[in-house]
Amino acid sequence: MRLLIVTAGSRGDVAPFTGLGQRLQQAGHQVALAAHDRFAGLVRDSHLEYRALPGDPVELVRARTAAPTPQDAQAVFAAFLDELGEGVVSAAAAGTDMLLTAFGPAPLSRLVADGWGIPSLGVYLAPGFPTREFPPPGWPAEHSSAADNLNAGRELVTRTEALYAGVLRRLRPRLGLPAAEAPGPRDDWHICHGYSPAVVPRPADWPANVHVTGYWWPAAPPQWRPPDLLLDFLQAGPPPVFVGFGSMTAAHDRLQDVVATAVKRAGVRAVVQSGWAELAPAGDDVLLVGELPHDWLFPQTAAVVHHAGAGTTAAGLRAGVPAVPVPVLVDQPFWADRLHRLGVAPSPLPIHELSADTLTGALRSCLERPAYQARATEIARRIRAEDGPGAVLSLITQLAAGPDRE
Repeated sequence: MRLLIVTAGSRGDVAPFTGLGQRLQQAGHQVALAAHDRFAGLVRDSHLEYRALPGDPVELVRARTAAPTPQDAQAVFAAFLDELGEGVVSAAAAGTDMLLTAFGPAPLSRLVADGWGIPSLGVYLAPGFPTREFPPPGWPAEHSSAADNLNAGRELVTRTEALYAGVLRRLRPRLGLPAAEAPGPRDDWHICHGYSPAVVPRPADWPANVHVTGYWWPAAPPQWRPPDLLLDFLQAGPPPVFVGFGSMTAAHDRLQDVVATAVKRAGVRAVVQSGWAELAPAGDDVLLVGELPHDWLFPQTAAVVHHAGAGTTAAGLRAGVPAVPVPVLVDQPFWADRLHRLGVAPSPLPIHELSADTLTGALRSCLERPAYQARATEIARRIRAEDGPGAVLSLITQLAAGPDRE
């Protein structure tokens, strides 16, 4: 069967689907992954078919940040969605029997699948269905009640529908669909969440069509070898801390000095990933690196300081090391709070609260309390025993067999 996975956003929104795609391909399916051109190499290196989606997530973030008014920022995003909609149509037209969609492009992907008359399912990296048990990622969580949580989840769905309404309305005639239809996913539309129930247990009020499968790990990069400079650094002293902020852009100029000063004050060595923020702190005990597999590096570190993106959070938990979460936006505060509640991290340090003093204190707390390491080891053991891709594969088999055999 020809499977198409559609995702949009940063590297962390793409990488987990390379591993999922490989597993589905090993089971005999033909798998294509649609993503932005920036990630074409990542997809092809995973031996998956690449299908292009328009737009550059880095440029989108910069354009929205530079917009003089909220209305201008919304116009920038609306134009991006129009292009993205055309891209999803083209990707599906290249040959697809079933469409799997990440949360971001889900309204577009569902519509395109309906237009082509093929089944689809959600493959989400963060909780994407309303529940009484916690507010949706990206929503303020202070002092929320069960009713508040459920209402917030429903409100987020309503806002998302409004955001996509224009592009969906324009696409419907092209796909031969009626002009009007009830918004949102149907009750029988399956959603798989690619994280561990040991990290976010499946809410009791979710319907049977909403699943938590376990993590989908990025595919191992072919023929990757660690640079000699990195190997020498790791062998030259005690395990370093990792510092990296992933797809956060370079809007926080003071970050360089904050990281360099905190590393020195805490008396630790550090491997710093430059990322989209182009971090380059100076220091005798600091090694600057580019993109590299977190699953290789993190187990060799004493702790990880990161922006609490879903993928980096997962990699740190899998490695069994404590964390210092520094959330910036969207779902990052959710994952940062989750790390703290799990007992593997001190209280999150939102980016606007980050200073040399606060980061130094968080590093010392993280490294000097054995309970963080013990808890991280326990969570890692549970995560490694799960088979997230296998659960998705099983559901695909059921959907392909048709409703009479599910």
